[in-house]
Amino acid sequence: TADTMESNPEASTSAGCVDGGVEAETSGSDQVVTPWTVEAKDGVDYDKLVRQFGSQRIPEEMIERLERLTGKPAHPWLKRGIFFSHRDLGMILDSYEKHGTPPFYLYTGRGPSSEALHLGHLIPFIFTKYLQEAFDVPLVVQMTDDEKFLWKDISVEDAYRFTRENAKDIIALGFDLEKTFIFSDFDYVGHMYRNIVQIARCITGSTSRAVFGFSDSDNVGKFSFPAIQAAPSFSSSFPHIFRQNKLPCLIPCAIDQDPYFRVTRDVAPRLGLLKPALIHSKFFPALQGQNTKMSASSTTSAIYLTDTAKEIKTKINKYAFSGGGATIEEHRANGANLDVDVPFQWLRFFLLDDVKLEHIRQEYGSGRMLTGEIKKELISILQHL
Repeated sequence: TADTMESNPEASTSAGCVDGGVEAETSGSDQVVTPWTVEAKDGVDYDKLVRQFGSQRIPEEMIERLERLTGKPAHPWLKRGIFFSHRDLGMILDSYEKHGTPPFYLYTGRGPSSEALHLGHLIPFIFTKYLQEAFDVPLVVQMTDDEKFLWKDISVEDAYRFTRENAKDIIALGFDLEKTFIFSDFDYVGHMYRNIVQIARCITGSTSRAVFGFSDSDNVGKFSFPAIQAAPSFSSSFPHIFRQNKLPCLIPCAIDQDPYFRVTRDVAPRLGLLKPALIHSKFFPALQGQNTKMSASSTTSAIYLTDTAKEIKTKINKYAFSGGGATIEEHRANGANLDVDVPFQWLRFFLLDDVKLEHIRQEYGSGRMLTGEIKKELISILQHL
């Protein structure tokens, strides 16, 4: 991993920066997880990801410490293991315990590839809002319209328009307006450029190929983009916000984004900067099942924030993969397979009442509750959301 390379002098150039492969992609016959592709034949093996990415599971003691320090209950997604892995979260809690002002800042982002966010996009933002409220800290949100122009068949104008539309969805979640900075790369990247070029000089072409799978047929913009996504990890990229050049940073994100920040963490000490800390979520499954994540490019795999109540009901009833029995008799006899049942998995995200969720787990898992009933419960929650 990138972290282990720091102690290997043969893995750095004469300039003290990254060289050689940092194997960030986990792939094989059963699953592929990269920043752009998530495919798993039998569902994502998160234990395998933790081992291959070199992160750590979030232990119960760390959740208890977070509650003790903030004086607030941990988010249900922490307790349910939806946010399950981390890098240096203990360092962030140490900084908070020392009562810095601010003790750290949050950084997350969105690649605007469609007119509206879908439910899967909400996961890091909802959790980030919880962190901002619990720790009372600033937040920066990077809108990577440049990335989407480089990767997708869209115009610069459309990428920028998607940024503005997606930003409205993010603002609607209710972040602290005085402590939240949302920026378009097209607009702001010049302010980060000194950091970007320093980072870029530390990432060779061979590293980009090994980590991100780039090839000679990819445009050069893709090779340079990791430095742009890395830059907000460092407080010196925001001199108009932070007086401190070395303020700790915590990045909530889905675990498929970890490769970017493993490279960032490798580069940081070579530039005299702090490694960003990360807290990883599991993937929000597509309507068709857990072998992939929800995609903005597939309207039948996703529910968008712009979908009407009728559209939400239709999509859940028509496309949500069921782990229930093929017949009522079979379902009553054997119960539902909750591990593959999409309506139940979605309730684990959006039904925050632990007692009610456990009741549904027992009733549906035993076959006493039918698939139509659990879908009706989910539809009601999502329509309200």
